[in-house]
Amino acid sequence: MVDLKGKVALVTGGSRGIGRAIALRLAEHGANVAINFWRNRKAAEETAQAIEQYGVKAAVYRANVADEQQLHKLFEKLEGDFGRLDILVSNAASGVLKPAMELTSKHWQWTLDINAATLLHLVQHSVPMMNKEGGKIIAISSLGSVRALPNYAAVGASKAALESFVRHVAVELAPQNIQVNIVSAGVVDTDALKHFPNRDDMLGSSRQKTPAGRLTSPEDVADVALFMVSEYSKMIIGQTITVDGGYSVVA
Repeated sequence: MVDLKGKVALVTGGSRGIGRAIALRLAEHGANVAINFWRNRKAAEETAQAIEQYGVKAAVYRANVADEQQLHKLFEKLEGDFGRLDILVSNAASGVLKPAMELTSKHWQWTLDINAATLLHLVQHSVPMMNKEGGKIIAISSLGSVRALPNYAAVGASKAALESFVRHVAVELAPQNIQVNIVSAGVVDTDALKHFPNRDDMLGSSRQKTPAGRLTSPEDVADVALFMVSEYSKMIIGQTITVDGGYSVVA
């Protein structure tokens, strides 16, 4: 039984999809959860209400986590509301979905900033709020970090940079009892996938090729995230844990 009672978690991009599933799973096991969102306040507030049904505290913070000033204000509010942080889940992501030959410097820089550089700033704000017991930091990645997918050149490169950064910062923070890891999700049918021009083909092909016989769900990813923030994962440091029903093994 995973007991997170009294812990405080921050989930960026936590109002929908994978972020929402993780937020609810942490709350289910006793954690107080702060939700960060950028565009959809209604979805964030609905998620907060669902969190509170588990008898824990929820908070909603609007911020573009790629903006350092907004991020600083978010953490000021978080510290005022909770006074500590035990778990950080960096899930918010974006990026430009275009063939490499159509990418501009602006496309490239924006995608790298939101998907990779953001974790640097999140970590720098989070670590001072983690007490002597340490903490858990998880970033969400995707198979595009190691596989070539259509229109995914910039996003895939940003996810690869994210995974590399995690390995380095995990080594730095391990002596402070702060674990940093990656959970890499297979093809998950969320709102984010609606932006892919080849969405239907991707879903059909992935479902057919996945040995488990179905697509990965947000709840599947949340289950692994729960394990990664539990005491059972204490010797997993700087790793990328893939949740894809075996797709990457055979595809």
